[in-house]
Amino acid sequence: MTALAAAFGTLLMALWAKLPFAMAPGMGLNAYFTFTVVLGMGIAWETALGAVFISGLLFMVIALTGARRWILNAIPLHLKHAITAGIGAFLAIIGFVGAGWIGDNFVTFVQVGDFTSWLPWLAVAGVVVTGALMVNKVKGAILIGILAITAMVIIFDVDAYNYGGETLESFAGFGGSIIGFTAPTDLIGAMDLGAALGLGIVSVVFTFLFVDFFDTAGTLIGLTDKAGMLDEKGHIQAPRAAFAADGAATAVGAALGTSSTTTFIESAAGVEEGGRTGLTALTVSVLFLAAMFLSPLAQAIPTVATSAALIIIGAMMMTGATKVDWTDYRKSIPAFLAIVGMPFTYSITFGISLAIVTHTFLYAVSGKIKEIHPMMWILTLLIIANQTGFIADVFGG
Repeated sequence: MTALAAAFGTLLMALWAKLPFAMAPGMGLNAYFTFTVVLGMGIAWETALGAVFISGLLFMVIALTGARRWILNAIPLHLKHAITAGIGAFLAIIGFVGAGWIGDNFVTFVQVGDFTSWLPWLAVAGVVVTGALMVNKVKGAILIGILAITAMVIIFDVDAYNYGGETLESFAGFGGSIIGFTAPTDLIGAMDLGAALGLGIVSVVFTFLFVDFFDTAGTLIGLTDKAGMLDEKGHIQAPRAAFAADGAATAVGAALGTSSTTTFIESAAGVEEGGRTGLTALTVSVLFLAAMFLSPLAQAIPTVATSAALIIIGAMMMTGATKVDWTDYRKSIPAFLAIVGMPFTYSITFGISLAIVTHTFLYAVSGKIKEIHPMMWILTLLIIANQTGFIADVFGG
């Protein structure tokens, strides 16, 4: 169902928005779905799916009206460039974790990983190999790097399949996966819309909508900036179709039994390889459909191989930081918070939120209140209300 929802959303992005970006259920949103809404709040998963469905419809309403353009145009250009760099930093920390370069620490939160094992050194090799191929302008450098590290893991029998539940045995048995494929029909249409429309879950619907919107906005800004698809005023090409596709994919995904479907930042890999049209997304959509049957083959790719690719892509996206005027503190402080806020909080949404709130108040207290777009004030108040729990207190949940 995850693969099917991803294929549908990516197909919409390809044919409607005509952009080279892929979609899938978001990892942050499905964590919120599972641990906060279902396990933490005790809401039935069928009701939570109903909330996701409603948030998808509301997303489409925002997308198909002038609201989404007003919101996106309100975000200053320097923050859009900072968001691009922030997404690069976010990709990098995901890569650092998967590569084993960092680990958790009770006192310092993070620490250097275990470099006495082969895992982090394989990631170093992946970065070097992929980087060398890119320096020499070899087409498909990122994919070649992933396959090279995978081959090294298999040839040298390195224990790299314990991260994320991967198993090498799944690769050996993938031949029977097509024969044994069955659709989990108990998920389709399982959402409970009646319960989701109850007053006590309004805050859950809003959170799904809020996080999905800012995740999508940040990702689209970062990807289109990197792809050279922002105009001189920082406006995104085809924003209405892109946001509407996201909302439709979320609603359909909920009907299929998945959490919110959103444009994902790993699409930067396709952009780096030259993807600029919907043909890129169309290809990814077909491959998502194939993944429904061939997932064990994909599981043969260890996390360490893709982590090296994410680190490389993160480096490529840091060019957004060069477009920020770091001598103007009104711009540089919010931009800095966007860049470091995403990886340090592990959230694109919170990084953007920090930047918006500090931008608004910094301009207000430094005599530039007339330069603040009215929507920035609205966004600032909504962010504060959401983060302080005010919305949850008013609507319950």
